[in-house]
Amino acid sequence: MRPVNFLHSADWQIGKPFARIGDPQKNSVVRQERIHAIDRLGAAAREVEAAFVVVAGDLFDSTTPEKSTVSATCSAIGRIGVPVFAIPGNHDHGGPGSIWDQDFFRREHAALAPNFTVLLSPDPVELEQAVLLPCPLLRRQDAGDPTGWLRGSDLSAFGNKPRIVLAHGSTQQFVALDPADEDGPEGGANQIALERLPGADIDYIALGDWHGMKQVGAKAWYAGTPEFDRFAKGSDHSPGYVLVVTVHRGEEPKVTPICTSRLGWHAVEHFFTDDTDLAVLETRMEGLLGARVDQDLVRMELTGSLGFGAFSRLDGLLEMWRARLLRLTLTNSVRVAPSAEEMSALTSRAADPLISRVAVRLIEQMTAGGEAGEVARVALRELHARIS
Repeated sequence: MRPVNFLHSADWQIGKPFARIGDPQKNSVVRQERIHAIDRLGAAAREVEAAFVVVAGDLFDSTTPEKSTVSATCSAIGRIGVPVFAIPGNHDHGGPGSIWDQDFFRREHAALAPNFTVLLSPDPVELEQAVLLPCPLLRRQDAGDPTGWLRGSDLSAFGNKPRIVLAHGSTQQFVALDPADEDGPEGGANQIALERLPGADIDYIALGDWHGMKQVGAKAWYAGTPEFDRFAKGSDHSPGYVLVVTVHRGEEPKVTPICTSRLGWHAVEHFFTDDTDLAVLETRMEGLLGARVDQDLVRMELTGSLGFGAFSRLDGLLEMWRARLLRLTLTNSVRVAPSAEEMSALTSRAADPLISRVAVRLIEQMTAGGEAGEVARVALRELHARIS
């Protein structure tokens, strides 16, 4: 048979609430972008002439998405224009009462996405071009290996058609992060033992659960989420892609990533040694954001010290970034440390001797430290702002 082109995607997490984005308008932008990512995936499928698309679990963020979310998702899948096959993951598992059994989903599926098939049982699905070997999750956490049914399976009846495994879970190399928790691992459930799979009988393993693109074996890849949904920890993340897979029976697959993300999630750490570093931060943020509005989310950690004037300018920049960003998560540990010029401007005021005497006393208290010193620091900043 000729090689087969298809798209591998996973972890769409449609309906994720993004509860930490409190502004309703900005929250809606982030949620809607996950639907728009399906359209970008569809454009990629048409561009590379993919025979079909596979989604390796967690198409929805939960087993009970809102009805409007179901309709929007089915409509977007229908627009892809080629067959789409998905397995349930841990978030949209196929157990009793799941989304896949609900009457509303079934009606919208039939009306809006006739090209969509949910694979709810671990049985081979023979297509014209390939064989799909689905490993659906029927509960959120399964102590067993979801690919276990493939061990010892006789796939010889499928001849020269490429065999493609769809599975959702963690391998020994990776434990996926729970999308509800940006900082912690989910645990040891749904573990996939790649080394126990019949490697010679399988041509590609399409994995979901890890939200970054990652190769974890000669034939095994995590596609990651097509629209990233968290601040990455470390450098071992490649979010926002769909994988174009070219597979031929008995040969290693060719995998090419295509970027489908629009939103930027940025982690920024900055230490101020003096006031000139404020311009460095401003230039750095301009490089990250440009003139974009409502397209980026930033986690920022600021440390060091700034003078009164620079600290006030920083407040203005933070106000601007909060307005332009979809989310600004800020840890601001910057201390106010007035420069010699600023202290002189407060203490050497011949026309305002009272202000000078108050400033001298506040500087003495600030230098002494402690709680009273911090109060004096704030008071000096306010005094400086009034005379500037």
